[in-house]
Amino acid sequence: MTQPLIDIQNLEIAFGGGQVRAVRGVSFSLGQEKLGIVGESGSGKSTVGRAIMKLLPPSAIVNAERMRFRDVDLLKANEKTMMTIRGRRIGLILQDPKYSLNPVMRIGEQIAETYRFHHPRASKSMTYGQALDMLEAVQIRDPERVARLYPHEISGGMGQRAMIAMMLIAEPEVLIADEPTSALDVTVRLEILALLDELVLRRNLGLIFISHDLNLIRNFCDRVLIMYAGRVVEVLEARDLDKARHPYTQGLLASLPTIEDPPARLPILKRDPAWLEEFALEPPR
Repeated sequence: MTQPLIDIQNLEIAFGGGQVRAVRGVSFSLGQEKLGIVGESGSGKSTVGRAIMKLLPPSAIVNAERMRFRDVDLLKANEKTMMTIRGRRIGLILQDPKYSLNPVMRIGEQIAETYRFHHPRASKSMTYGQALDMLEAVQIRDPERVARLYPHEISGGMGQRAMIAMMLIAEPEVLIADEPTSALDVTVRLEILALLDELVLRRNLGLIFISHDLNLIRNFCDRVLIMYAGRVVEVLEARDLDKARHPYTQGLLASLPTIEDPPARLPILKRDPAWLEEFALEPPR
């Protein structure tokens, strides 16, 4: 059996000295695939992504039976070890480039800086050349011109492509994309998804795609984790979403708007602790 890229068993994350349990008993593995994590705001999906990168605040209490990336025990990994993993082996794409890109650095310089950090012996010309090649790889027209621009001079879609280029230039094995298309219009969103799909296939990456958009996840990902109140309540193939058994997943699916005249009233999902305590599914793997 092929070793998973990410293997997490019974992950627990708490804040406030243990008073707030943000993530409770989350378990999953990631291979060379597109894994979607879906849930409402506050369900813990972004917290799981940041825990993998060890980017949670110092006050966070993180425990797990197992949390591994390849042969690395992430629970025991110190900051020096994580500096060799972040970016180089696991990349993180955030949702809004205007908050993630440095506003006083040109686009090409920011991408080149990432490559230089992981390849300190590379010459300046080689580093900048790699940045231009990466901009071209993410389908940016005229990469030399774009490389000279500042973040405020480019569109949201182009900024997101620049962020993807920055994360891919070190050739990571895993990408964690946290709402990477939420700030984009529909046309640009489809272009970014097509780009990610192509890159995952071409580079044999493992992708964790975090989103609120269940319809997007269904059409883009291979497998789906549904999170509710800090727990994974259901795991299924994306193509089997319509066969979901958990009432929370069924409620999310029923909340997807359809084109009707007159428009149908959407159901309101209410927090129900019984969903966690009484509704039993097979343990997620």
